[in-house]
Amino acid sequence: MDFNECNKTNNLSTSNVDKSGDLSSSNSINFNFDEVNNRDNCFTRKWCGRSAIFGTSDVLPMWVADMDFKSPKCITDAIIERANHEIFGYTARPDTYDNAIINWLKNRHNLNITKDSIIYSPGVVTSLSIIVSSLSNVGDKIMILQPVYPPFAGVVTDNNRELVVSQLISNLDTKNSHQNTEYTSSNDENLVLEDNSNLNQAHPYSIDFDDIESKIKDVKLLILCNPHNPVGRVWTREELQRLGDICIKNDVTVISDEIHNDIIMSGNKHTSFASISEDFANISVTCMSPTKTFNLAGLQVSYIICKDIEKREKIQNEFSRLHLSDNNAFSLVALEASYNFGESWLDNMTQYIEKNFDFALDFINKNIPQIKTYKPESTYLMWLDFSDVSTCDDKISKALIEIGKIGLNSGANYGLGGECFYRLNIACPKETLVDGLNRIKKAVDYLIS
Repeated sequence: MDFNECNKTNNLSTSNVDKSGDLSSSNSINFNFDEVNNRDNCFTRKWCGRSAIFGTSDVLPMWVADMDFKSPKCITDAIIERANHEIFGYTARPDTYDNAIINWLKNRHNLNITKDSIIYSPGVVTSLSIIVSSLSNVGDKIMILQPVYPPFAGVVTDNNRELVVSQLISNLDTKNSHQNTEYTSSNDENLVLEDNSNLNQAHPYSIDFDDIESKIKDVKLLILCNPHNPVGRVWTREELQRLGDICIKNDVTVISDEIHNDIIMSGNKHTSFASISEDFANISVTCMSPTKTFNLAGLQVSYIICKDIEKREKIQNEFSRLHLSDNNAFSLVALEASYNFGESWLDNMTQYIEKNFDFALDFINKNIPQIKTYKPESTYLMWLDFSDVSTCDDKISKALIEIGKIGLNSGANYGLGGECFYRLNIACPKETLVDGLNRIKKAVDYLIS
């Protein structure tokens, strides 16, 4: 059956979406990221889950990694067009869906893939868990680099595997040496380098390769966060090459979570692990999604790229066993619209995020100098070190919630190196960011008084 022909016949494809990012005939689109949107009463975890997470709804939520921006209009228009069909039966992915992924990765990330290498998944964390269960056995060792997104550890221990941790090297104590340095500027032509060669020297986090080599014997899988959440590193090609060489030498498969790969600050370039060489593509499984990029987490859509046939069949068999093989009707058209027509929105959004980073960094340096932080190379998340304010996480959390009335992610949940850190989500209108920073200042003032 020709699913593309079905799409055309029912006029449900995104082919009519104007390339400006709008289904209308207008070629001029203004992106208003300053607009404050009310997200209460829309079943959003970030806002409606405040009482469950923080014990009170009286906090400004700047924690979980979704945006307070509206998604691109091309996506909402495509969803509305699909909804107007008024029939929501079982779905089938057309070739246009796969082609949107293939073209996006080729044009945006220099990653060449085939349709056969794509595996559908409802979410990246689901992907991580299924890959772990498919490519390892109970009791196998799996390595992660902490501090890192908490589900990395969860998918290991929940599948009864042995967790092996290598802690990232942090030089954050030398705060003044890397804040507001030239690497944060996009005006210096020498900084726009494919390999980020003079960028990571200024960044306070790096991979401890010696530690990895000392622990990697008998490790089955290594889960890599690329770019890294929460520290915001865009790993350089050289760093990935060195890591991959270690994994090849020790017969370790790399699971590369690249969900933040589209949100890259100026002067940095994301390198997909699998793009480095055929050998790296063969030893790796890559997890990607448009959900962080275009604020679509609630639509449950992601995908896995796996070149190696044997690994791919094992993963696909596990998805089939769990009956996780079909998109919902809206995620199909949302992915196509985002990848085919959302690039202009993404570029403008990333510029707005970068301005928010610059503002937040300047505000903290001037008004809350007790907090150590820096400008991330990727994501829309700031990693704040409160250790000069207090060494008691409970005391910090209590002050943030009860005095500052702000909800942040506690770094303690991110593993080794996360103690006394908090993660701040700055994917919001500047008005909200200013409010949040003042709330953090109020909590810090209380703690040091």
